[in-house]
Parts: sequence; structure tokens; C-alpha cells
Amino acid sequence: MVRPLPARVTATAVAALLAVAGCSSGATSSGGTGDAGTLVVATAGEPDTLNPVLNYGVDGASLIFDGLVARDAGNRLVPALARELPTVSADGRTVTARLREGVLFHDGTPLTAEDVVFTYRAVLDPKVDSTLRSDLDMLASVAAPDPATVVFTLKHPYAPFLQRLALGVVPAKAFVGQDVNKAGFNRKPVGTGPYRVTSWTPGDRLVLAANDEHWGGRPKNPAVVVAFVADDNVRAQRMRAGEFDAAELPPRLATGFDGQAGHRVHRVPTADYRGVMLPMGGPVTGDLAIRRALNAAVDRQAMVAGVLGGAGEPAFGPVPPSSEFAAPSTAGRPAADPAAATAVLDAAGWRPGPDGIRVRDGRQAAFTLMYPATDSLRKELALAVTADAKKVGIKVTPQGLTWDAITPRMGTDALVMGYGTPYDPDFVSYKLFGSAFAGQGFFNPGSYRSAVTDRALQQGRDSADPAVRRAAYATFQQQLAADVPWVFLTYLQHTYVVKDTVTGVTPRVEPHEHDVANSLWWNVHTWTKQP
Repeated sequence: MVRPLPARVTATAVAALLAVAGCSSGATSSGGTGDAGTLVVATAGEPDTLNPVLNYGVDGASLIFDGLVARDAGNRLVPALARELPTVSADGRTVTARLREGVLFHDGTPLTAEDVVFTYRAVLDPKVDSTLRSDLDMLASVAAPDPATVVFTLKHPYAPFLQRLALGVVPAKAFVGQDVNKAGFNRKPVGTGPYRVTSWTPGDRLVLAANDEHWGGRPKNPAVVVAFVADDNVRAQRMRAGEFDAAELPPRLATGFDGQAGHRVHRVPTADYRGVMLPMGGPVTGDLAIRRALNAAVDRQAMVAGVLGGAGEPAFGPVPPSSEFAAPSTAGRPAADPAAATAVLDAAGWRPGPDGIRVRDGRQAAFTLMYPATDSLRKELALAVTADAKKVGIKVTPQGLTWDAITPRMGTDALVMGYGTPYDPDFVSYKLFGSAFAGQGFFNPGSYRSAVTDRALQQGRDSADPAVRRAAYATFQQQLAADVPWVFLTYLQHTYVVKDTVTGVTPRVEPHEHDVANSLWWNVHTWTKQP
């Protein structure tokens, strides 16, 4: 879940952005290029770091880095820094990658197997604050028998391991004598990707210049400027004013560009869900009857039609319907079922009070529902949940806050959250619902614990047998539906507005993250812009 930084785009910053990366005039020398073909794209989320070891662009498409593998337009694995897809031994415990020849980092130094080894060892190093360590807990060792070969030895077979090799590779020499957590590299990185970083102004923009020596060929445009604009309405206004060539927008704001001359709207299918995270330790949210009643009370179909403008579908769990691991038996009713919600509350002793709000043992069925104040979509979902809950006697108080204010309260107050991946179900869900991660920031912030869920998630990642994995993830989804640590609401379509002058746009099914590293501009190096 990308945590956006506060918007700090003042009038001066806006003027600077237009001067550096004007949509028609191109960037000046301070931005790294003077070519009018520069593309300016706008997104809400801004990364905390540009170091893949510290969780930047871990699933590929980072623009600045390459992994051993990448994903094509159909999300299929293809070779990247590896000259062909790495091979897996018969026992599933040894993975061998052979590097592409002639690959250079942005500073002109050659890529070697030692750089790959350093990257993965850094993730595994307990001194490094990498959130990816648990993603690689099956990795026993990584070695370079020669400059062009990397061998990964696993503790046990792990079916989706090749997908983990999309992680961007960093140059080992950049960290000699440095603390990876604090290295200057984290803000001024050197990669092998199609673009190199020329500047990063936090809260404002990231300026990228084409890497003329990229192993895949020079990008078709000279530069890309990523504008960070946290407020959805401001982003839409600036898109309408012509400041951006493409912008990520919530569905209802994107709809305003339908049929507008000079623009087109892309509605991209995703595995990105929104839901209400319910802390298990709360006196109200921790009550199973409240959680089950709320799950029955919310009208998902109405949210899709109203809040999303039709750009999505009802959600009942974290494994998207498009996945081979989805368990249809866990799907609920997209429309609200107030009778079922009322019956659950009655049976648990929650009785209507004089104001209609239910009470048990002197406590009201009431809780706060937080959402990031700049996210208009989550605000509207919070308001919809509030209205549906009130109909069955549950009082929800929506509260828009900054992420800095939200973070310390996630263990006690409900939150409209978003996650999701179109890749393997082990990704995201293992951390989000595993007991071992309870209370660890955005990993399982509600401290959900279930032995059944833990066993199923572990079996799903340990086994290479597809049938065993399908059964494990079916059990996981069934237990989650019974425990309701989240009330899943909707799967989204990510919506983008793009100028008609831009060509080469190729949407693909997206994960939750859709900022610099995962978005419509995953292949922006193939885009061109007409004058």
C-alpha cells in the first residue's frame, strides 16, 4: 500500500514544473533535456525511496531499474537482465539465471552477477530495513559462480519464485562503506532501466531522462516527468488545464473527460480492492457479530454504480475473480442484506437504543472509520459504508486524516484500505493476513490472527503442487470470509486520462500500486507525443 506524501505543490512549484517540463515546450537543461517530446504524467502516490531493496518497484516496471525478469502486456514473465527465463531444478530448490551480455548501469559500469547477489543479500540482511525480507524467506543463499551466472538456493520449493526475480538490481559498488538504509543512492539512484534520474523534488516531481544505452533500445521519448499531486480534484483540474499528458484519476473524475475533445479515458482492469480494515482489538470492531453484520449491510453493487461510476465490481475477498486461485464459494451478495445483518446483531445481543443505534452492555455499536483526506474515492466509500451501517443500527463516524495521523491509530480505528495483486496470491496476502505480521505497520494493522489462515497461507507458499496450492488458498478465503477481518467492498478499474497527442499506450491488468512503478505508464518508454 503506497503511502502518499502530503501535497506541497505551491504556485511557485507549479510554475517550476511547467518551466522544467512544459507539455508543449519540453524540459529545460535543468530537467535533463530540451526536447519537446518530454512526457508529463501525474499520479497521487509518491514513493518514500527509489531503492528497490527498500521496496521501490519490487514487481518490476520501475522505469529506473530492471530485474532479472519482467512482465509483458499480458503480465507474463519475460527475460530482462537474464538472457532467458531462469531455470528451475527438478527438486524446485535451485534456480539459475544467466545474465544478458553488455548491460550497463547509468554511470557506464557493467552489470555483473555480483550486483545481483548484492541486491538479494541486502534484502535478506537483518540490518537493512527492507519490507521484502519475508517475501524471500524461502531463499537460503544466492551466489555468483562466475560474472555472468547467478544461482539461488531455496530452503524449500516455492512455486512463484521466478516472479520474485522482477526485483530491480542495484550496483554493489554504490553501497561500499554505506548504510543501505541511509545511502544517498536512495534518492539519487543508478540503475540499468530505460530512464535515469536527473532530479527528484519531494512532493512535486521526479524528472527522468532517456537512457540512450539501455539494453532494450533507447526510449522513444527523450524524458518523462512524473508530477506528484496528492489531491484528486487538483490533479483533474490541472489535467483539464493542459499541464499533463496523462493523469491517474478516480473513476468519477475521469468520467468528466469522456467525449471531451483532445482526451481519451482508459479504464484498466485490476486486482486492486478497497475494503474496511477492522481492528481485532477494538471493543466494537473486534466483535464478530458487528463485523458480520457490517459485511451483510454494505451494498457493494450500489458502490460500484455510484462511487465508481461502473468502473469496477463487487469484492468479497483478496483473491480477484480473474485468478485461478479464486474461490467462488466465498462470494457474497453484492446488494445489501439488512435482514441478515439485523438477525446477526439481534442474536448477539445488540439491541436498538432510543436513537436507533444498537447497544450492548452499555456500549454503543459505534466506531470511527478513517480514510486519507486527499483520496476522494475512499472518502465516498467511507460515506457509503456509513450510510449502509446506519440502516442496521451501527454508527460509523467517517474521518478524513493525513497518513501521518492515520498510521498510529490503525490498531484501534477502522480504515478504508486498498491492496491487491494480479500475480500470485502469496503476494500481499501472506503479510496482510498472517499472524506473524500482526500490528506491523500496514502489514496486518488490525492484528488479525487465525491458525487456520496461517497454515493455509504457509502451505500455499511452500508447495509447488498446483492442486495443493489451490486447496490451500480456498481454505484461506473461506476462513477469511468467516472471520471478516476486513469488509471487502469493490475491485476497481484504474482510470486514466490521456491526451490524444500521445500514442503507444498499452494497458495491462494492474496491482494495487499504480504510482511511478506500477501504472498505465509501465511501458512509457514506448510512448511518443505529437506536437
